[in-house]
Amino acid sequence: MTLSISSAFDGGNIRLVAIDGDRIDLEIVKDHQSDFYQWFYFRLTGAAGREVELRLLNCAGSAYPHGWDGYNALMSYDREEWERVESEYKGGVLTIRTRPESNSAWFAYFASYTMERHHDLVASVAAHPGVEYRSLGQTLDGQELDYFRIGEGPLQVWLYARQHPGETMAEWWMEGALEKLLDDADPVTRRLKEAATFHIVPNMNPDGSKRGHLRTNAVGVNLNREWHEPSAERSPEVLYVRDEMDRTGVDFAMDVHGDEAIAANFLAGFEGIPSWTKELGALYDKYSDELVRISPDFQTEKGYEIPKPGQANLSMSTAQLAERYGAISMTLEMPFKDNDDLPDAVEGWSPNRSRMLARSCLDALYAILPDLQKRKRQTK
Repeated sequence: MTLSISSAFDGGNIRLVAIDGDRIDLEIVKDHQSDFYQWFYFRLTGAAGREVELRLLNCAGSAYPHGWDGYNALMSYDREEWERVESEYKGGVLTIRTRPESNSAWFAYFASYTMERHHDLVASVAAHPGVEYRSLGQTLDGQELDYFRIGEGPLQVWLYARQHPGETMAEWWMEGALEKLLDDADPVTRRLKEAATFHIVPNMNPDGSKRGHLRTNAVGVNLNREWHEPSAERSPEVLYVRDEMDRTGVDFAMDVHGDEAIAANFLAGFEGIPSWTKELGALYDKYSDELVRISPDFQTEKGYEIPKPGQANLSMSTAQLAERYGAISMTLEMPFKDNDDLPDAVEGWSPNRSRMLARSCLDALYAILPDLQKRKRQTK
């Protein structure tokens, strides 16, 4: 077989520049109507037993060029098991060197989570007793925005993921969260569903996911800058979700993401909102402390700069939800690279670790349930 590159599939992204012997030059394609790019996902055929060099030439101009330092790409033969392969970033070029064992191999920025897998997840969860499924509406490309309601308690808990579609670890996290919430043998799950109603949107950006985008929807809009004023023309995904939140209220919310540069798991909160109080801040801190206690994969030393008083960005969901509903609201960030405090040389940060962190996040929520319930009673 001759070497061949393709990405004309669900979530695929790459452009072939040239093939010279065993060296293949490639470019990542920008999100539609946007300058964002960093996500790649492509298939290499015909390379079994050959020492190949895959060069991504335009990494210097990507959305987060610092994310390439210390990064190793992922390769899979079956799109289920992924492993890290030797990669080097130098002079604006990411070079992936490997010797595939098969004539068919897939490469990705992180383990792919296709819309087909998403549909399998939705079908499985929607069929489970005790789950209410609805579509909140259709996206600009005509896809359904899938929503689950689980539990019957008075606390309103919102979990939503993948506003940025290239952050596929976010939907792997959702798999773990849903697995735990549907496990009636888990005593934590039983108590959580007695105390809270869970509102879950496993993929906020189906269009960007299918198109192979890093950060935007079908018309190049970053959904996590639309929460102050979403519109049907630019950001129907946010509009549908925020309208539903207006109907239910929000007591606790987690927006699940991935970070290109920081090799750690961390939270970003709502400091800097106009209505910030010490009570709200203390509950957020308590949740973070519980997650540190429960999961060795979580830490608080690394993270984003904290906004100063009054300087929160209310176009972002975490700040908007805290301000709009008085919610304990947060963004969870997971790495594209690895957790450097607990590294895995073979897989780095992975789908399985994302799933397990989700379980820990729900355990931490259980740990602060009494505080959330007390606050709910006081604010009635």
